[in-house]
Amino acid sequence: DSRLSRSYWGLARTLAANMVTGSTEGFTRVLELVGTGYKVEAKGDVLVFNVGYSNPVEFPLPKGITAKVEKANRIEFTGANKEVLGQTVAEIRRLRPPDPYKGKGIRYAGEVIRRKVGKAGGR
Repeated sequence: DSRLSRSYWGLARTLAANMVTGSTEGFTRVLELVGTGYKVEAKGDVLVFNVGYSNPVEFPLPKGITAKVEKANRIEFTGANKEVLGQTVAEIRRLRPPDPYKGKGIRYAGEVIRRKVGKAGGR
C-alpha cells in the first residue's frame, strides 16, 4: 500500500476506462486554423496544410485516426485511442503554433491565446 503502488492502480484504472470510452463513444479533438490564407484540405488519409510556408505541409494520419475538414480552417479529429489522438493533434499544432502577437496559427478549439503588445513604434 505504498504511495507509488496506489498511483499505478489509478493509472491502470484510468487507462482501462479510456479504452472502454474509446471503444464505445470515441474521442474527438478540434483544431482551428487562424490567419489569412491558412487552410487545410484532406487528400485520402493525408492532410495538406497551407500555413504560411513556401510549400504546403503534408501530414499523414496514423491508423485509427480520422479527420473531417470543415470550412477549410477547422478540423475535427476522431479516434478510439485517446493517447494517439492527443499526440497526433499536438504534432499538427506544432506545425504552426499560435503567435502571441497576432494570434495567427493552429490552435485547439476554445483555446485562449495570451496576447502580447508589440513594441511601441514611430518614436
